[in-house]
Amino acid sequence: MARPATGQIVERADATGAIRRSLRFRAGGQRHTVPLGVVSRADAERELACVMADVARGLWKPPAIVEAPVEVEVPTFHEFAEDWWVRNQAQLAENTRADYRWRLECHLLPEFGERRIDRIDFNAVESYIAGKLAGDRPLSARSINMTVTLLGAILERAVKRRLIDHNPAKDKDLRVKEREPVRSYLSAAGQIAALLDAAGELDRGAASNRRHIKRRAMLAVLVFAGLRINELCALRWRDVDLAAGWLHTGSKTDAGRDRVVKIRGALRDELLTLRAGRGSIDQDAYVFATGRGGRMSDDNFRSRVLRAAVGRANENLERADLPPLPDKLTPHSLRRTFCSLLYALGEDPGTVMDEMGHTDPALALRVYRQSMRRGEDEKAQMRALVEGGVWANMGERRDKEASKTTGRRAA
Repeated sequence: MARPATGQIVERADATGAIRRSLRFRAGGQRHTVPLGVVSRADAERELACVMADVARGLWKPPAIVEAPVEVEVPTFHEFAEDWWVRNQAQLAENTRADYRWRLECHLLPEFGERRIDRIDFNAVESYIAGKLAGDRPLSARSINMTVTLLGAILERAVKRRLIDHNPAKDKDLRVKEREPVRSYLSAAGQIAALLDAAGELDRGAASNRRHIKRRAMLAVLVFAGLRINELCALRWRDVDLAAGWLHTGSKTDAGRDRVVKIRGALRDELLTLRAGRGSIDQDAYVFATGRGGRMSDDNFRSRVLRAAVGRANENLERADLPPLPDKLTPHSLRRTFCSLLYALGEDPGTVMDEMGHTDPALALRVYRQSMRRGEDEKAQMRALVEGGVWANMGERRDKEASKTTGRRAA
């Protein structure tokens, strides 16, 4: 026979001196304790009577244990961005890492760093954009959009971790309208020749401790092979297959394949001359190394090679009473020049995309439309330049045009 249900009130004082009461009783052959908290003795007795009546009728059940919700600590944007950076930086190319650091350290962290990520809303991002557009040195629309894009990528990870419900940086209304950028490139054979000739002059006049910088050959690789600046600086002799006529960039296309570019006549002549001047070749050596054999930096190429050659070319063109090279020429301008040259050679858009390493035909088709505006004479000059033809006939024509201009002025 089961023991009859019995119960009592247990009292204890807490740290503040308050009396806390609980019920202790037996039910179903087991001892139970039900805390009541800070209640009066009378209330405790009434509750004990009710509980014992339920136990006697077999109605009483132990109270369900309700677990307190786990409170998730929401990090600040600085804390979360730092964690995002640690997890993702190894997957980013060197140039992309540098660009992301600039976006974070110079723009996003000063604005959002101490703010909890769940407090970054549409109004906060809109205010950030407004601040970047105002001031004495406003940020360009493209640069602002790039920083907001990175903010969106970081906050998207917070959405997936269920730290926030909505990603405010993904709202399309926040994008600043961008103007179509002016994309410079060398559109005529005379411009290409002027740049390469100027680079050759700088090579011949270089000091003995600067003879290792082969400006003409470096620019020829960009113009006639369309390499990106980082691909040029990382190029090694093992990537240059002169016998088979192919140049391997060492980088992957969006389709996951190594990009291979055909070495055409003018570029082959430049590389053969360069190789002949090196003597014995270490296949692992950089084609365009520093004086100590290391990798040339992108910035050194821009200042010591491209900028210097453009400056000399413009001086030469001015003396010949000819227009200067296009403004704001960059290494990527020469890559676009290569794309244009391929069309002058009669290559189809598919071949152009393969050699450029593109999967989106938009750029190739845009350059194709521009290239089709050239006359046949200009196309023939560009083909001769790429294939290693004689430049004398074009130089002779340039001299004649200069003479005509001088004659008109004299008249």
